[in-house]
Amino acid sequence: MPIINISVTGKPDAKLSAAIAKDITEITAKELRKDPTITAVAVNYIDPQHWFAGGKSLAAHGVNTFWLDIKVVDGTNTKLELEAYLKAIFEAFGRLLGGVHEESYAFVHEVPAAAYGYGGKTQEFRFISGRLKAA
Repeated sequence: MPIINISVTGKPDAKLSAAIAKDITEITAKELRKDPTITAVAVNYIDPQHWFAGGKSLAAHGVNTFWLDIKVVDGTNTKLELEAYLKAIFEAFGRLLGGVHEESYAFVHEVPAAAYGYGGKTQEFRFISGRLKAA
C-alpha cells in the first residue's frame, strides 16, 4: 500500500509517466515485497531550469534528475532490502530518463502502522484483523 511521489526533470509526458509507474511499482514489489495492486504512484515534472544541484540548474548540467519519496510501514523491510531498493531505483531512472545526475534521490519513510493506511483503515487495524481471523 505504499504511496510513491516522484518528481523528474522534463516536460510532462504521459507515456514516460506510465513507464515510470510500471517500473517503480515492479521494483517496489520485488525489492520491498509491497503489493502492486495497492501501490499508488504520482509523477510530477519540473523544468530542468528550475531544479538545481551543486548551485547549477540541471539544464546547465545537461542531465536529468529525480526525487522519489515512498511511505512504507515501519519494520516491514530490512536494511538489505532498502539498500537493494535504492540501487534498483537509481538504475531504473538511469534507463528511463537517459542517465541521471548523481544528486538524484530516493527517500523511504518508515512510518508507524497506527499512523498510516488507506480506505479509512490503518495498517495496524489490518494487521490485527488479519491475526484475529487466523486465530
